[in-house]
Amino acid sequence: MQLLHIDSSITGENSVSRKLTAQIVSAWKASHPHTQVDYLDLVVNAPNHFTAAAMAPRTGQTADLSPEQVAENAVSERLVQQFLAADVVVMGAPFYNFTIPTQLKAWLDRLAQPGRTFRYTAEGPEGLAKGKTVIVASTRGGIYSTSAAAEAIEHQESYLKVMLGFFGITDVRFVRAEGLALGPNAVATAFSSAAKDVEIVTAPQKEAVAA
Repeated sequence: MQLLHIDSSITGENSVSRKLTAQIVSAWKASHPHTQVDYLDLVVNAPNHFTAAAMAPRTGQTADLSPEQVAENAVSERLVQQFLAADVVVMGAPFYNFTIPTQLKAWLDRLAQPGRTFRYTAEGPEGLAKGKTVIVASTRGGIYSTSAAAEAIEHQESYLKVMLGFFGITDVRFVRAEGLALGPNAVATAFSSAAKDVEIVTAPQKEAVAA
């Protein structure tokens, strides 16, 4: 089993999402001992933001590519191959200005490739990355999961659900730590809740038995 471990927080050792992804990967390996881990730090190795040069080969242009286009295409190809090779993705996704870090958005932009992660059919778009499990370490300073008004202004978890669903991934699990800017009691509650989530999302799934 291949696991892709991704971090995108800019705060280094102070990052809660990085701590959580490390805990998730450790717990997953303990319950799935044959797991091989590939690590991607999107702050250390951030892809450029999506540009016309990066998009050109994805729109059917294969001849007379500029050196910039060739280089950008190589980055996209490396990232999509790494993603498609993974059975499980553990993704750190902190909450920045109501959404995900730009580094994580740039990574997703590179993955959104027709014929690789999705395709358009007569019935509409079809995701081509089916069968993967994605575990998201979601960290937030405030609390956005307890009211419709708060959920309406968060474009972090909701955005990831849409993008991953577009790629055909239906098994998306969240380990959430929120309220991290609301004082020591809220932080303790967030970590306690996240620890329980880690146990749940990394436990081996029981296969259904046919009657």
